[in-house]
Amino acid sequence: MSLQDTIAALSTPPGRGGLSVLRLSGPQARAIAESVLLFSHTVNWKGWSAQLASLPDEQGNTIDHVVVTFFEAPRSYTAEDVVEISCHGAPVIVHYALERLCRMGARLAAPGEFTLRAYINGRLDLPQAEAVRDLIGATTLYQARIAAQQVDGSVSHRLAPLKRQLLELIALLEAGIDFAEDDIDVAPDAEILRRIQPVLAGLEALQASFAYGKLVHCGFTLAIVGRPNVGKSSLFNRLLDQDRAIVTEIPGTTRDLVSEHASLEGIPVRFVDTAGVRQGADLVERLGIERSYQAMADADLTVVVLDASVPLQEQDQLLLDRAANQGRHLLAANKCDLQPVAAILSTAVKVSALTGEGLEGLRRAIVDAIAPAGSMEQEAGFITSVRHEGLLMEAVSGLRHAKEALGHGLPHEMLLLDLYATLTPLDALTGATTADDILNRIFSTFCIGK
Repeated sequence: MSLQDTIAALSTPPGRGGLSVLRLSGPQARAIAESVLLFSHTVNWKGWSAQLASLPDEQGNTIDHVVVTFFEAPRSYTAEDVVEISCHGAPVIVHYALERLCRMGARLAAPGEFTLRAYINGRLDLPQAEAVRDLIGATTLYQARIAAQQVDGSVSHRLAPLKRQLLELIALLEAGIDFAEDDIDVAPDAEILRRIQPVLAGLEALQASFAYGKLVHCGFTLAIVGRPNVGKSSLFNRLLDQDRAIVTEIPGTTRDLVSEHASLEGIPVRFVDTAGVRQGADLVERLGIERSYQAMADADLTVVVLDASVPLQEQDQLLLDRAANQGRHLLAANKCDLQPVAAILSTAVKVSALTGEGLEGLRRAIVDAIAPAGSMEQEAGFITSVRHEGLLMEAVSGLRHAKEALGHGLPHEMLLLDLYATLTPLDALTGATTADDILNRIFSTFCIGK
């Protein structure tokens, strides 16, 4: 892809709508727009301004009136001249306009090419560019807010001082090696260790933030299990705030998995309602119960629903044991609006699917179980990308090896190898040195027009 090309694409979703926006970026953006559109007066290409024009057909007949907005380099998204054409959202008009723009010299943009140019031209670093994709793909407002913070550079700002301290240490050791014959003092090991410690602590904390960042980015799966008629489906509907699962007094109503997506405190959650687990079920119900067990194994968190109005049953205990063996689980004592039984487990969250009592407490307990006390929620600049986490692991490993080398009294030349092994993945994370195939892999996941 040549940066000398002028690229064009539809930046709004394809299909019929009130408006569609076509975007041009590159050195010929203004000239191509002028060759396709008719302006009623002398064109005033003033940056960050809009003007009216018409889109003619081949015979010069007007087929649409458009608004043309110009963003002059370098104060544009791509740091190039950008022209945006807002037309009516009839697919035939959009297709014709895009065809004319390409015929007059533009090239169709590849996925993510506008953001790639913004990165190459220095408008964004790589974490900010990747956050643009996350912002477009956000499914909750919280996801959007975190992605917007990353677009503003929250991760980059947190990483910059750590990288600067690392470079200062590398420069210090390089100077000591280069000018050893001139009797220039090299920092003692205690000073080098003092400089390594805050960088290592900062990188480890940023890497650890992925535990929460992954939840924000990908969400988690929650399986709701229990005996028949303990109120699983009612609780499922309550958590979703909609009647998604059928609820009756007949045991075994739910015979297959019912799933729905929603969010808890901005974290995407896939809720799974399961068949009631009991002995002596018929063939169809037994198949549903097997799927219930599979859902428990696949889920990130299992909520075992108990009936607070009756003593703990043998099947309840079997489910509790299975959930405990498989991983994270939470106990919910439903029907707490009825006369509760004293023997019910004290660790269970008391809730009533009928009245809604305790529902907010259950939601809070679910979030705390998957991300204890929202530990990373208030921390700015946590990472949400698997790529970033992998590179930070490499950087942390390099610094740990440097500490070990220091402890064994190895020469500073060897210590520098570990410090450079830390710097390399940090450069790849921010995009300071990134192979073309990595860039292609990242930007190919963007939508066309962004």
